[in-house]
Amino acid sequence: MTSPAAKEHPPELNHSAIGFVDAVVIGLAATSPAYSLAAIIGAITAAVGIYAPGALLASFVPMALIATAFLYLNRVDQDCGTTFSWVTRAMGPWFGWIGGWAITMTGVLIIGSQADVGVGFFLRMIGQDGAAENNWVRMPLAIALILFLTWLCVLGTDLSARVQNVMILIQVGALLVFAAVALGRVYGLFGDDSPLQPLHPELSWFNPFGAGGAPLTTALLLGVFAYWGWEASVNLNEETRGGPSTAGRASLLSTFILLLTYLGVATAVVAFAGTAWLTDNADEEEAVFALLAGQVMGGWDWVLLASVAVSAIASTQTTIIPASRTGLSMARRHALPPGFGRIHPRHRTPDVSTWWVAGIAIAWYVAIYLLSENALYDSATALSLLVAFYYALSGIACAVYHRKHLLESARSLILIGVAPLTGAVLLIWLLVLSARDMADPENSYSGAAWLGVGPPLVIGVGIFLVGAVLMLVWRARDRRYWHERPSLPDPDVVHGLKSAVPDPDGMEP
Repeated sequence: MTSPAAKEHPPELNHSAIGFVDAVVIGLAATSPAYSLAAIIGAITAAVGIYAPGALLASFVPMALIATAFLYLNRVDQDCGTTFSWVTRAMGPWFGWIGGWAITMTGVLIIGSQADVGVGFFLRMIGQDGAAENNWVRMPLAIALILFLTWLCVLGTDLSARVQNVMILIQVGALLVFAAVALGRVYGLFGDDSPLQPLHPELSWFNPFGAGGAPLTTALLLGVFAYWGWEASVNLNEETRGGPSTAGRASLLSTFILLLTYLGVATAVVAFAGTAWLTDNADEEEAVFALLAGQVMGGWDWVLLASVAVSAIASTQTTIIPASRTGLSMARRHALPPGFGRIHPRHRTPDVSTWWVAGIAIAWYVAIYLLSENALYDSATALSLLVAFYYALSGIACAVYHRKHLLESARSLILIGVAPLTGAVLLIWLLVLSARDMADPENSYSGAAWLGVGPPLVIGVGIFLVGAVLMLVWRARDRRYWHERPSLPDPDVVHGLKSAVPDPDGMEP
């Protein structure tokens, strides 16, 4: 029986579960560096050739600008709902709700795909290539993996962080070894050269505008996917010790670490394989690394396979975090049923929201996989629409929220105004281009038309429409969240003179 004291003081998140380094690691792991790079390197090279490293550098720009918005918004509002809470404060409940919905649904779309890739590469690593190609072997294992990782998330954020610390060392360490060996063979340092069509790296490869035009645009769209996920550390802002800026600084640092990792590995891959081989194998997606592993590492190919497997598995776990914390935040503000706001009294994690995210993700994974394996990839492609949308919303929210402070100094104008808005404009431009490309069925994995357009566009637009319907239904049942009005931050907080967080009830009329 629940005591009166427990009712007065319900369980809270563990406010000192992780530190700065843990937050950086979670931000890195959420992007799944090895898996993401493997999935896009062939397609980027097919688009821009030797300028693949430069395209990844260009893709980093909007991510860094939006990371700045996350840093400053988190300083004034440490809410685990991040975009949901910030956009609500800056632009009102309608934009806030749909932004929270977009974050939650990104997890639903990608968790199954990540687990599927993790299982497939693990099976290849142990020599079970036949099992890796068998959908009826891979699917049950992927579901079991999702359930296990969800259980770890519920057991505690500190436990999840310790697991991620180990996995990030494995995947990044393996990537660096792979890159070093690949470059070494390009220069003949290990006695034998690349068996493909190697190229010697040049500084011009890093020119962001080397390809230019439509090819660069295509590469930028792919790059958004590669960098997506770094903000997972900010969703743990209520569970991170060290002050209101810690989670924001961790997310910003993780983007720069990702940049260096991607540039180094991409350079090594293009140098070792050459553009012709990568272009010919662009359709292989993450399997590009599986094909390259033996060419580069010989009998040690399992090192790279392990890197991609661990990368996908780690990202499966960390992708659950933003979606579950957003659900918790929305429930606390009465934007979702109160059950989603439950915090486990012992583990101090949002257990109900976490299990719901996993359950819906599994249902989506099974349903879409039974439709076709290509439809699963189309589902992952639709992710870019949701990501560009809520990142852009966050950038706009930063400038709107701080609008009365933009002209107080050049630093304020640039960091909380120009930079976030520029990032938002770039992402909106990429969102429109992405939607245009997705409209063509020929650009989808299945090649089929759904409602006359490509499946990824149908999935992406359909998710927004379902979200709009659910939003209206919930508003009809409980209007409390829709009574909130945009608020303005304390100017001292903007300048970092104190770490106070605005009162959630202190709304301006």
